[in-house]
Amino acid sequence: MGVLKAVILDWAGTTVDLGSRAPLVTIQTVLSRHRIPVTEAQVRRDMGLPKREHMRRLLAVIDPSATEKRVDELYAEFIPVQMELLADHSTVIPGVVEAVERMRARGLKIGSTTGYTRAMLDMLADLARRQGYAPDCSLSPEDAGAGRPHPFMIYEAAIRMQVYPLNAFVKVGDTPSDIDEGRNAGAWTVGVYGTGNSSKDELEAAAPHFLIESVAAVDPVLDEIEARLTRGWGPYDERR
Repeated sequence: MGVLKAVILDWAGTTVDLGSRAPLVTIQTVLSRHRIPVTEAQVRRDMGLPKREHMRRLLAVIDPSATEKRVDELYAEFIPVQMELLADHSTVIPGVVEAVERMRARGLKIGSTTGYTRAMLDMLADLARRQGYAPDCSLSPEDAGAGRPHPFMIYEAAIRMQVYPLNAFVKVGDTPSDIDEGRNAGAWTVGVYGTGNSSKDELEAAAPHFLIESVAAVDPVLDEIEARLTRGWGPYDERR
């Protein structure tokens, strides 16, 4: 086995749900019931965070008078709508299954983190498994006590997969919060701009180590990270 130990993949927009449509459509559906206008850009701004926090931040922008009680009420509506829509937005993104097989051939463990709740993740993971994608470890914010941008889900993944050190982990995701999560864990970070939530410019502003169009294109990046680790470089070494 090489120097690399594990890859931590995001879900919606990175490995499943091309375009990261499920959270977007769900939030739009819930807010439309209350005649609260919202743009796609506003919904996408904080994508990747735990879903209640996402709702709270969104309301702070579009309805500054909203109370925490209002956040709770809308989030309570969000949950069943999201559960209903997940099956329609669970298709594994082309190239992901094959890319994960190549990662495993390198001897890597495959972890995953998400902003979805445990119940949502369980449903999504079951649907993905039927399509050939099954990470070694899948974690929601509930499993670790907090979600992104905190690094705790990655810490918990390391414990459950029994691999370390974290500077030999690679976090791959389609939102700035994914990059923050990886950075805060001390891992290498890879932004995916072609299949999910954020544009290339938005992800570049989050300062990942690498940018790729899709998970299918990750192999050269893993080669480069492997080479840097072999030379003794860490993810936050100035020589990168």
